[in-house]
Amino acid sequence: MTKKRCTATPHAEWVLMYRKGLSRKKIAELTHHDVARVSHHISVAKAADPALHAEHAAAAKGSAAHAVPGLKRLYQVVAMVEATGRYPSRNAEDRAERELAQWLRRRRRDAEAGILNPVIGEGLAALPDWQRKPREAAHQQKWQDRLQELVAYRAAGNPWPRTTLTVTGQERELGIWLRGQRYKYKHGQLHPVRARALDAALPGWITGRKAAHTRPQ
Repeated sequence: MTKKRCTATPHAEWVLMYRKGLSRKKIAELTHHDVARVSHHISVAKAADPALHAEHAAAAKGSAAHAVPGLKRLYQVVAMVEATGRYPSRNAEDRAERELAQWLRRRRRDAEAGILNPVIGEGLAALPDWQRKPREAAHQQKWQDRLQELVAYRAAGNPWPRTTLTVTGQERELGIWLRGQRYKYKHGQLHPVRARALDAALPGWITGRKAAHTRPQ
């Protein structure tokens, strides 16, 4: 399974922190990088965005300091996604990762309730599908994997998979999965997006072998 990697601009969170009023020194402290490196990156960003300095100055006079703890966690989450291609897990052995997972879980709840700090929300927006809960993402990926497996099975010249007791292995597994999709479709329980994906990838999936048996001679 290919891991989804974050496509955010490198160190975009540094620019976000600066835009929200943090000094170069504070950014370096929070991100554990050299001040000179942070300053160089900010200088490049200011050259590309002339309004950046004014926004920084205005934010520095406001309430940016209240967002510092959240920005630190934000940076840590972004850095982890950049480095590993995955989000922190609540079941990780590493305590720091578990804490990041809990923090991100709270931010998802804040977003659902409409109370997410806009500074944090702006930073998290750079991450793909950050609001999707890990379990939901895992279920979706598993469904996609099974669909691709069935597509490959059919492309190899195999008929629609069966679920009879005499059938074992891959055919039976795919047959049970396909039967479940048909059941959900017939009872209005299959998500339209999934139904369209099945239609596009596997024409005739709804009727399968039944259609072949009733085809006029």
